[in-house]
Amino acid sequence: MQTMSVPSAPVVFVEKVKSALRLAAVDREAGRQGLIPGLTLADARARIPELCVADMDRPADAASLARIADACDRYTPLVEIEAPEMLFLDITGCAHLFGGEAGLCRDLATRLKGAGFEARISLAGTPHAARALARSGRQVIVPPGEEAEAVAGVPIEALDLAPGTLTTLTRAGLKTIGDLARQPRPSLAARFGTETVSRLIRTLGQEDTAITPRRALPDLTVERRFAEPVGRTDDAFAALAGLCRDMADLLEARGEGGRHFEATFFRTDGTVFRLCVETGRPARDPALVMRLFNERLGALADPLDPGFGFDLVRLAVRFADRVEARQHSLDANDLEDEAVATLTDRLAARFGVARVQRLAPVDSHIPERAARALAVHAAQREPQRLSWDHAEEDADEDAPPVRPIHLFAAPQPIEALAEVPDGPPLKFRWRRVLHEIARAEGPERIAPEWWLTGEGAPTRDYYRVEDSRGCRFWVFREGLFHEEEARPRWFLHGVFA
Repeated sequence: MQTMSVPSAPVVFVEKVKSALRLAAVDREAGRQGLIPGLTLADARARIPELCVADMDRPADAASLARIADACDRYTPLVEIEAPEMLFLDITGCAHLFGGEAGLCRDLATRLKGAGFEARISLAGTPHAARALARSGRQVIVPPGEEAEAVAGVPIEALDLAPGTLTTLTRAGLKTIGDLARQPRPSLAARFGTETVSRLIRTLGQEDTAITPRRALPDLTVERRFAEPVGRTDDAFAALAGLCRDMADLLEARGEGGRHFEATFFRTDGTVFRLCVETGRPARDPALVMRLFNERLGALADPLDPGFGFDLVRLAVRFADRVEARQHSLDANDLEDEAVATLTDRLAARFGVARVQRLAPVDSHIPERAARALAVHAAQREPQRLSWDHAEEDADEDAPPVRPIHLFAAPQPIEALAEVPDGPPLKFRWRRVLHEIARAEGPERIAPEWWLTGEGAPTRDYYRVEDSRGCRFWVFREGLFHEEEARPRWFLHGVFA
């Protein structure tokens, strides 16, 4: 009995371009039968009636490319995405960890194939040369200084030039990069622009350009690779604890402490998990850092799934700062400060850095602008050019506070009646409740910030008032009679506790 394999139908992906469905990508069989991206779907069906058609999903492709870029962090921290289908990896100083450049390329190709991706990997001295070789389908490792010979036979389409420039060059008989390289550079620049010459020079390896990594380089990195994948999360965290100890030794030798720590777990199938924690002060205590990571792990909505195991655990200090020696005082204030710092670190690790905030002073005499809320760690990292006004602390302890501790998000309008136009209110109505004023103190006049708000902003006169039931309020009149507004308005800005 003889069996025959039936070839599968060609697969193409389409998207709408100017009210017409056009091919956005084709598989190998479709390309072998003459279909190319840009062709209309009607023309493609006319050539191959049994065509298999699917919609192009570019956001999903971008997300998949980002996941591949995450997995490539195991080779180098310098990874750049060139949408929609290319990655640049700067492996300078990293290849020896994988048995050389050939070993790194083999490992990368094997992992991508295991994940279901077919990739063309080329290695050259400059990013443009490697891109031209990969786009032409040549998977080679170019020795240093031989980029010009390697790309000489590559079609000029690999230079990614403008369509009009590409058509003109092809009609002139310049079909390969080698043909273009033999032409006088001034003539090419005059006819096709300096960008064409720049691309040619970089592709020939005569000018190098650094890639732009998608993630900033960390200040310090330590990692552990496993000969066999680790299948338990507890074992992976035990390895992370060892990395914290190694990190502490390195930070101590540098006289620094970390503020932003990132633990990365690389799974054998290419999935990457990242856990980030931050500290308000420079820290290098391994026990403290591990407590924060455990808090972060407990706050995850989805558990850390090891799958078929982790084969690499990495700990990076994204941001480090100098640790200054401090002389502890004889009272317990230092211990209280340490306890508060530890508490904020734990809360930030569990609930997120942005959800734990503190107030920072702002150089403004307008009450609602005199402070701003910042993430607690961001506020601690910023240089404190301003300080809070501690005038009330020096005043008599029995004296009432000058201003309420909490202000309304926006001053609330009230209906007020004053005995004299520029005097304090006798009564006011707020939220349908009438308040008879028994005592009043003021005014505290606050002029507008004319350099920010303009000359038309009205002046405010603030009063501290107490009603007949003992409730105390902070009210102000916006505008002055016979000067700024015909009828000034009254507002309630805060309530004293």
